[in-house]
Amino acid sequence: MFKSKRCAALLIATLSVGLTLNHGGQAISAAPSKPAKPPVVKNVIMLVGDGMGTAQRNAIRLATKGIDGELEMDSMPYSGLIHTNSADPKSFITDSAAAASAIATGVKTYNGAISVDLQGKPVKTILEQAKKAGKATGLVTTAQVTDATPAAFAAHTANRSAQSDIAKQYIEKTKVDVILGGGEDYWYPAGHPGYYPDTAEDAEEGSKGTQGNLVERAKKLGYTYVRTADELKRAKGRKLLGLFANEEMFQKRSEGEGKYNPVVSLPDMTKKAIDVLSKNKKGFFLVVEEEAIDEMSHDNNGSLMIKAGQQFDQAVAVAKRYAKHHPDTLVLVLADHESGGLTIETPGDADESEDSNTLSDENGPFAVAHSKQTFTLNWTTTGHTAAGVPLTAMGPGAKRFAGVYENTHIHDILETLLFGKRER
Repeated sequence: MFKSKRCAALLIATLSVGLTLNHGGQAISAAPSKPAKPPVVKNVIMLVGDGMGTAQRNAIRLATKGIDGELEMDSMPYSGLIHTNSADPKSFITDSAAAASAIATGVKTYNGAISVDLQGKPVKTILEQAKKAGKATGLVTTAQVTDATPAAFAAHTANRSAQSDIAKQYIEKTKVDVILGGGEDYWYPAGHPGYYPDTAEDAEEGSKGTQGNLVERAKKLGYTYVRTADELKRAKGRKLLGLFANEEMFQKRSEGEGKYNPVVSLPDMTKKAIDVLSKNKKGFFLVVEEEAIDEMSHDNNGSLMIKAGQQFDQAVAVAKRYAKHHPDTLVLVLADHESGGLTIETPGDADESEDSNTLSDENGPFAVAHSKQTFTLNWTTTGHTAAGVPLTAMGPGAKRFAGVYENTHIHDILETLLFGKRER
């Protein structure tokens, strides 16, 4: 009897703690626990390895850190896989414009579009939202600063080729605080070569701006204009425009040719951008792009793809160092799409195709770091593919980026973290 009464009492006590009881025909619940506060995200640093699929990341890792090593972009606590398809009616395989627009706006669009929808209507970007909220904003790239990926975050146009229009929007409408990269040609009209001579190595290079002298216009709007590494280092103020090449800050060519030696390194541009933007007490939104990974993949140039990827990883290290001292900083490393259909193989492996005409282009062998082993790179195309691309993340809200999702979801998560809006 004693045992039964004691058990019954314990059962009642257990049920009454935090569970629902019935009182006068009404359910009475324990007070619900307070919802967890959303993580505070003051700063966002988004690093884009253009065209960098899983194979590119692994090739860079093998050449740099070895079989068991980790790149800076790999040693981050959360990872995801991004679907990259566009909404283009002619081909679902995306270009950089549609892919970056999807990430920047949360809306799928056609290839060639810069943050406009399928009807050509402008769609507000996450960088524009950050600017409206009082944050500083920045674009850093080894491509033309007006190329598709950076443009998608700070401009709107039906055609990515309208690069002078994009430049004008940067400084007059979006008012991006820091703009660093190549593409001087689109800021000066024909007949005004600027700092870098129009008689460059590439016959296609030459000033071709359509909106007047935009460098002088930027100066009048308060931008400090720089052209060299030394000028960048000395530059002060909160509005900064740096143009360090006629077109891209590298020369894309086939394997064994071309050059990757930017006038200012991507890590140095990234550090300067963070130094300037971090002066804003409300935080900042920065996009950093390594374009050469994509361009060298297009030309099936494995050597320079790896070299560009190593520089990109050093830029990631710069971002991570800042984030470690500023825990309210979210760092994302991702790609817009994959280029080249790259695979990694052992030297001497026979192509399994029965059709000799489909043999892929091969680069290498390349040394595996800290090993006697080597690897080769095999390319299956000079274009883009539909392969999913990896994302890694650290900082407040980083766990929200784990999983498999559409590229538009990146925008939606950022919108929620930065502004408290509900995900679509």
